[in-house]
Amino acid sequence: MARARTSDSLAWVGIALVLVVTLAPFLWLVMMAFKPAEDIAAWPPRLFFTPTLEHFATLLRSDFMRSFGNSLVTSTVATVAAMVLGVPAAYVLARMERRAARRLGFLILLSRMVPPIAFAVPFFLAYRYTGLLDTLAGLALVYLTFSLSLVVWMMRPFFAAVPPALEEAASIDGAGPWYAFLRVVLPLALPGVAATAILCFLYAWNDFFFALVLTRTEARTAPVAVVGFLNYEGWEWGKIAAGGTLVMAPVLIFSIAVRRFLVHGLTAGAVKG
Repeated sequence: MARARTSDSLAWVGIALVLVVTLAPFLWLVMMAFKPAEDIAAWPPRLFFTPTLEHFATLLRSDFMRSFGNSLVTSTVATVAAMVLGVPAAYVLARMERRAARRLGFLILLSRMVPPIAFAVPFFLAYRYTGLLDTLAGLALVYLTFSLSLVVWMMRPFFAAVPPALEEAASIDGAGPWYAFLRVVLPLALPGVAATAILCFLYAWNDFFFALVLTRTEARTAPVAVVGFLNYEGWEWGKIAAGGTLVMAPVLIFSIAVRRFLVHGLTAGAVKG
């Protein structure tokens, strides 16, 4: 009993240390966002201060909220398009002959295996000549390109786990292939759909590299706008912290709200794949 209690105590201590190391940077960022400007650079750091909303008010009066809206639009459009195109593709891949499915699946996965920097110059040159540079449509298209393979590979195990006998029974009752897919197969894979959509949205929302290379001012996203506060006049730590908090907040709120679907979808896909 004593040995078991010691093991439990050590486990809790380890968990506490991991939480401190993981959450400390985020807590420090949020504290900076509410600190007055004179307290941010104070040494030693002041843990107790009078909170202020001046940094958030400054952001609301600036172009940052436009960049925030750009992130929301591109992430949502790319996620919806990737799910509409990728979910049926994953279903077809799950019902194909095993050897052909592996070969085709490997080709689809190639876009995720190549480093993003390898696509930067081709995308930039193509967008420059087609007029898609610094546009929301062009940025959403990039996110769609890289999200499709993620959707196909995450959804394929869910569809493969659905017995084909259910579709055969639906066809005997007069249902067509699309009706069987939408009414029989897809509802059984909803946890996977939710988890995949969440990951696609997070990938697009947190992207910095392509947003930096392919946008200037019109389609600039929130992560790039935050870095813009590091300028030749100095580092505006209050705006940086407030902008980082605003960028982080929707992701945290959304993840907490749908955590049940995310965890269930990821674990089910891992076991059934």
